[in-house]
Amino acid sequence: MRTIKSTMPLMLAMGLTLTGCAGLSDTQQRTMTGSLGGAAGGAAIGAIAGNAGLGALIGAGAGALGGFAYGKHKESVDRAYQQGRADAARQPQ
Repeated sequence: MRTIKSTMPLMLAMGLTLTGCAGLSDTQQRTMTGSLGGAAGGAAIGAIAGNAGLGALIGAGAGALGGFAYGKHKESVDRAYQQGRADAARQPQ
């Protein structure tokens, strides 16, 4: 029960942080979402292992890196798609 009480402020902070995503780019949103998801998963695993705070910290870092990498990948795919559409529009029929 003590572990649940110690992770509740972290979970509340993560939930409140999600509401501030309106002005962020897609990559920034994916980075933050990855970080928060990683922190939640890391806290859960860390609680089982005996240190929820360290687990949350490691999970947040890993999630942020994963979210950032995925965001950059999606930007690259979108740029390639838009370039293909622009090239196709310039081709004579």
